[in-house]
Amino acid sequence: MMEMILRNFFLFLSQNKLLNKSAKKYGLKLGAKQVIAGETIEDAIETVRKLNDKGLICTVDHLGEFVFNREEAIESADYCVRTLEAIAASGVNCNLSLKLTSLGLDVDRNLCRDNMRKILATAEKHNNFVRIDMEDYAHLDATLDLLNELRREYSNVGTAVQAYLYRAERDVENLKGTSIRLIKGAYKESHKVAIQDKNEIDENYMKIIKQHLLNGSYAAVASHDHNVIEKVKQFAKENNIPKSQFEFQMLYGFRTDLQLAIAKEGYTMRIYVPFGNDWYGYFMRRLAERPQNVAFAARGIFNK
Repeated sequence: MMEMILRNFFLFLSQNKLLNKSAKKYGLKLGAKQVIAGETIEDAIETVRKLNDKGLICTVDHLGEFVFNREEAIESADYCVRTLEAIAASGVNCNLSLKLTSLGLDVDRNLCRDNMRKILATAEKHNNFVRIDMEDYAHLDATLDLLNELRREYSNVGTAVQAYLYRAERDVENLKGTSIRLIKGAYKESHKVAIQDKNEIDENYMKIIKQHLLNGSYAAVASHDHNVIEKVKQFAKENNIPKSQFEFQMLYGFRTDLQLAIAKEGYTMRIYVPFGNDWYGYFMRRLAERPQNVAFAARGIFNK
């Protein structure tokens, strides 16, 4: 009960525009610096380089919330392009994750599409990959529609599917042949569209992971749960699914020992590395996911 109360509280805070604005001014305080790799592209590249040296590959995400005008959307797209150019110039092993709302999805669909084309063309030039993060349910259909349109022109783009949605199995089937990040889901959604029971979500999560792997498609299994990870390893062995068909993903700053152990076993271990000054919404959703993360953030305040 308390876990659900905390989850709803932090999800509520994540959508507060006034607090988001204040957080930008305050900087990476309140423990956020433990899970966010600084504010600049240079900060992100340096973090990725250090992770690469440990045998971990990465994806970077320039954080952004509440983009509601063309200028901000274009600026965000240009920043993504610069990030891809910096990745190529540095030689680090890293791709790019982004949210379509940061590129103007709520402003003008055509603007968002054109921004994505520019980003994907840059990534293609450097033989890199771009993953579209999945956002709340209100943006789901628009995200998948745009993804399908883009995939007619570019093969270097994928997305994510959230296991807590009733439609997850159908979406995975429709995305056969697409690289998908498989996640449980981090937004507060209505019981009309999303499973509310944790055990049922866990069950559906494993179901769609197996479904996508058996489809012969590339799966990015994003989980910090060692039980899930062991189940995926076992399933892959039993079904002769090569390690090259899937990877594990974790968030920067969480379960670092487990990340290293997985990489040493010969599995692809990718770290999701967020950066930028618009960190507030991302950080609140991480606190909502697990009550333990609140204690983790508190340690960041007092261990400076």
